[in-house]
Amino acid sequence: MSARLSGLLASASVEVSSSGSHLGELADHFPAGTDVSITFLPGDNYRHNVETAAALRRAGFAPVLHIAAREMPSREALNDFLVRARREADVRRVVLIAGDVAAAKGPFKSSRDGAASGLIEAHGINAVSVAGYPEGHPYLEGADAFAALSAWQDWGGQTGVRVDIVTQFCFESGPILTWLAELQMRGIGLPVTIGLAGPATLATLTKFGLRCGIGNSMRALRGHIGRFGRLLTDNGPDEVVRGLLAAPPSATAAISGFHLFPFGGLRKAGLWLRDFEHELQAAPPTPPRSAVQSP
Repeated sequence: MSARLSGLLASASVEVSSSGSHLGELADHFPAGTDVSITFLPGDNYRHNVETAAALRRAGFAPVLHIAAREMPSREALNDFLVRARREADVRRVVLIAGDVAAAKGPFKSSRDGAASGLIEAHGINAVSVAGYPEGHPYLEGADAFAALSAWQDWGGQTGVRVDIVTQFCFESGPILTWLAELQMRGIGLPVTIGLAGPATLATLTKFGLRCGIGNSMRALRGHIGRFGRLLTDNGPDEVVRGLLAAPPSATAAISGFHLFPFGGLRKAGLWLRDFEHELQAAPPTPPRSAVQSP
């Protein structure tokens, strides 16, 4: 078992909606100082998202704002977003995404367009997270997805902004390990935060898995459905994490953290994190496996 990875799991980040309605629940189940990402859904008002970030900062958390490039109606709006984020919430890290709308509302058609504006580094944002897809992207060929990550690596080197990857969640560790190996083979040395589907009913996980375009690891979820016999049994990311912990250290060297998508709610995610950490501490060490799993 990797002590390094188990330590990273203990400080996992978590995601909340831009509404800010769950701040009390967050404070009950996650320690102060936790990185908390704030989603940017279609139709969100960035000013309200900054207000949520400011509330998180006052509560002792480290807010991480999503910036949905296609939702920005103008360069001026993106500039205002960043000015407010820095001034009102001391935001130092953002997640750049294209956004879940088909047509851009302004000049930014992609997350790379947002980065090319020069506004990120101009406003003192010192860390940018971009998305990674271990099971592929529904609208990007595999080679194109890796080329995009390589371009982000170059951008980080040119601007001095720390770039890392936050992955889409999977339901088994094999695709993650294979994808990490390909990153290394292609010379992409960006730190990787592994996205985990927080505990939820199998019905809920299936819904989100289909919505997010999760690939072959959906079969692992279907296996759980067959094993437990009903869709209303809670299922956490235990097996995914165990697979990563048991892998050779060289296979997981790029992993720099974990991020929880709390599909079943913040309470369940926080309790799972605490209980799983205690379980790991009580478990005897296991020797690492000698080979990367196949997806």
